[in-house]
Amino acid sequence: MVLPDYEGPFLLGIDFGTESCRAAIFDLQGHPIGFAATPYPTHHPRPGRAEQDPGDWWEALKASVHRVMNETGVRAKDIASISYDATTMTVVAMDQNGQALTRAIMWMDVRATDQSARAETIEHWARDYNGQGTMPATAEWYPFKAAWLRENDPDTYHAAYRLVDAPDWLTFRLTGEWTVNINSAAQRMYYNRDRGGWPVEFYEHIGCGDVFEKLPERVVDLGSPVGGLTPTAAADLGLLPGTPVAQGCADAWAGQIGLGVVEPGKIAVITGSSHVITGQSANPAYGAGFFGGFTDSVVKGQYTVEGGLVSSGSVLKWFKDNFARDITQAAERLDMNPYRVLDERASKLPIGCDGLIINEYFQGNRTPYTDSKARGAMLGLTLATNPELMYRAIEEAVCYGVAHNLKVFKDAGFQPKELVAAGGATKSKQWMQMHADVTGLPVVLTEVGDAVVLGSCMLAAVGAGLYPSIQDAARNMVRETERIEPDPAAHEEYQFYLDKYMRLYPQVQQLSHEIVDRQA
Repeated sequence: MVLPDYEGPFLLGIDFGTESCRAAIFDLQGHPIGFAATPYPTHHPRPGRAEQDPGDWWEALKASVHRVMNETGVRAKDIASISYDATTMTVVAMDQNGQALTRAIMWMDVRATDQSARAETIEHWARDYNGQGTMPATAEWYPFKAAWLRENDPDTYHAAYRLVDAPDWLTFRLTGEWTVNINSAAQRMYYNRDRGGWPVEFYEHIGCGDVFEKLPERVVDLGSPVGGLTPTAAADLGLLPGTPVAQGCADAWAGQIGLGVVEPGKIAVITGSSHVITGQSANPAYGAGFFGGFTDSVVKGQYTVEGGLVSSGSVLKWFKDNFARDITQAAERLDMNPYRVLDERASKLPIGCDGLIINEYFQGNRTPYTDSKARGAMLGLTLATNPELMYRAIEEAVCYGVAHNLKVFKDAGFQPKELVAAGGATKSKQWMQMHADVTGLPVVLTEVGDAVVLGSCMLAAVGAGLYPSIQDAARNMVRETERIEPDPAAHEEYQFYLDKYMRLYPQVQQLSHEIVDRQA
């Protein structure tokens, strides 16, 4: 039941992640009232492909909303507003009634590699978002998937009344309104208001110039009211028809909002299997090695910069599962977290791990190289190298990857003053201290670790007029709980190893490509 200190109105946030749909209820002060999650499957019909059934999404949403309402005792009439986030670019082909024609093409699906390669053969302002044209386009983004569908499944493509990103699928299912959220439009669809909107010639060159007939005309800013909950959706979810719904966005950027990174000067570091590194600039920020600056994509009038590590926590898990089984088994017998045991042992080791340098490109590099053929590398192995040294070297590698991304931001004139972190890595104070020491920036932790659903609830509050802006919602709903300052001496020591980390991959990049091509 609802805790007695918390009074309505309440906000409902919906998060469609890769593995499950979560529903969460918060109050206007940003206190979590309750959570519920329901999983759904991912289908991999061929290598490089990933699909999900939107019907499974809706059933999961129904289950999660009913459970969180029942478990908290919150009444439907006390839900003041709803907003949401979902993975991006997860492309859904829909008929005029809003029913999916086929399974959605997931964000991680890279079938459109040939189509994305066409972006390299045109000079166009759209490519400013890809490191001012210095970085290859990724097959994950919208126009390339649309072109693939047009060429390889023309029946579905031509039958589609709408071809939209997953957050915009949900807008229609909740409200009956067709919109394109500015976050998906700018960050994954090359929309740029400073340049007049859609890059039509770019889409024509890619091979889907007619897709604009399948896109809603309204491009809507985050947190804007988009409509009320339809009677059908309300009946399915056990909520009241007409409950206000605010424009949602992609999951990582809901997380950025939930961390309060809604003004220039901060960088959100959202950790998990990968790292998303994103923040706000007051001025257009373009440059080699990062994505952006995306116009208006989070806060109107600002520019969002984005970098990221494809593999971070996933590399630690790989090491734990495959090379620290004795430690893992012993820890589990004592009901201890094996990561904490490894952290404790690694914390006693020297900076630089006796000269062991690892890069974390085990599944490619997102930025600054955007290189799907990148692979992990280790330099400095000796007969004295032990599991604890390797574990710490992986932790250092992830921190070096963050610092490398911050360097390319700085080279383009964007200089953050602090990092705000969320996700699994924040459970390790030792690793957070390492992030601060390597980058030289303070690391801030906030009260609500589940920043993604908090961010969606913040958008809900803005859409209902309960706060006048996203920034006001952040000031009232996000609270700093800890600030980890960098150690100047450690920062200075790390710079030698950071330099070697940044110089390592360019030396082996060609070899990495040749090996990957050989295995194809």
